[in-house]
Amino acid sequence: MPPSPGDRKVEANGVLEKTFCQNYCALWDFSVRFRRSAAFLLVMSRLARSSFLAALLAFTAARADEALEASVPFGGNAYLTAEGAGDGLQRDGTTRWQDAKSVFSIYFHIDRAAVLDLALRLKVPQGESVIRTTVGKTTFETKAGGAEVHDVKLGRVEVKEPGYVRVDLQGVSKTGPVFAEASELMVSSTTDGLKLDYVKNNEGNMFYWGRRGPSVHLGYAVHRDKTIEYAYSELTVPEGEDPIGSYFMANGFGEGYYGIQVKSPTERWILFSVWSPFHTDNPRDIPEAERVVLLEKGEGVRVGEFGNEGSGGQSFMVFPWKAGVTYRFLNSVKPDGQGNSIYAAWFGEVGKDGWKLIARFKRPKTDKHLTGFHSFLENFADRNGYLGRRALHGNPWVCDTDGTWHEITEARFTGDATAGGGHRLDYAGGVEGKGFFLRNGGFFSENVKLNQGFQRDSTPGARPVIDFKKLPGL
Repeated sequence: MPPSPGDRKVEANGVLEKTFCQNYCALWDFSVRFRRSAAFLLVMSRLARSSFLAALLAFTAARADEALEASVPFGGNAYLTAEGAGDGLQRDGTTRWQDAKSVFSIYFHIDRAAVLDLALRLKVPQGESVIRTTVGKTTFETKAGGAEVHDVKLGRVEVKEPGYVRVDLQGVSKTGPVFAEASELMVSSTTDGLKLDYVKNNEGNMFYWGRRGPSVHLGYAVHRDKTIEYAYSELTVPEGEDPIGSYFMANGFGEGYYGIQVKSPTERWILFSVWSPFHTDNPRDIPEAERVVLLEKGEGVRVGEFGNEGSGGQSFMVFPWKAGVTYRFLNSVKPDGQGNSIYAAWFGEVGKDGWKLIARFKRPKTDKHLTGFHSFLENFADRNGYLGRRALHGNPWVCDTDGTWHEITEARFTGDATAGGGHRLDYAGGVEGKGFFLRNGGFFSENVKLNQGFQRDSTPGARPVIDFKKLPGL
């Protein structure tokens, strides 16, 4: 009898199982003998090495992906720190660079020690040039040429501490009319976690504001249950901390400010300004009924209008104030009972008798006393934003409408958008001696955190002694 279909299936399965077993056993025997051979060891060695190389390549690729690459634009981060004839930054943020005496300095901040690879984005319209790069004690000389914009490698530097890095560029030789038209410093690094801070773009005209540098303020804690009429403070600018473009604002208030400025190598001002209640940056747009009106000015004081940061009445006196000398500032705000307030300011030197009237203004549509007592420090000359400045604010007091003086011992430290946005980190403030201090510019690395309070020691024996009735203009 022939086998049934089921019997044939069983028989076939048996043959397959036997064949599989025989093949598997033969393969196992071969593998055992092969694993004992030199050939196996060679194959495994190559596999191990290829696996290591693959892992190394993967690691290197990952590190390359993590490598920091930054483009630091000259427009917001470069300065002409040694000036040659006719050189500077052009409107498009590139260099005008033809004099070998010129040094362009680019600044950026690193948050840790790092190894940095530097390159320069440029073009050389005609001929070839040699450019010297200096970072600390490290110097490179690089040949550059080519009329199209391209990147030229400068070299590698190791910076051993966090803080600001200064990169100086100076022309050595050229066969064309200019050394280069440079626009950006390229910075790359594989240092783990490295962060760079600098002015990254020109949104909101940030190249201009960034080059000016951060402004910092002290907001004084005044008794809220008192109606304040007068504010008094003393200001000292340390020697060597008064570059051109500095505004050391001593007595700010809700509607204006009062302090001293450095206008030029030969001219310095005492400045007192009051904003109009009409909001505009163009003083010509202010309606007649909302203009700040001059009531009286001191001898030698000039009066006009100001704009571009709100508009209003401005008074200033050209006065040769000196660094290292302590000056005193007094101002008042008082309603006139007719819907206006009267703003006045006086100036003097500590240790000397008498006060100079700066000006008295009437601000319309205002019915209030003095509020918002504060000080600030700023630079208004963007070309000098790489220079540092410092101010010591001492002995602040306020006097209420009852004639009682109140000492100010607490202040809150704040900054503008340039500081708060991390565009510049060279700012500081705090307590020094018996007063407060403010510092900005110069790309120093000892940064002080914003939005914190400071308290100075009380000096009750330094209370101002002023006969208000004898002040000029009253």
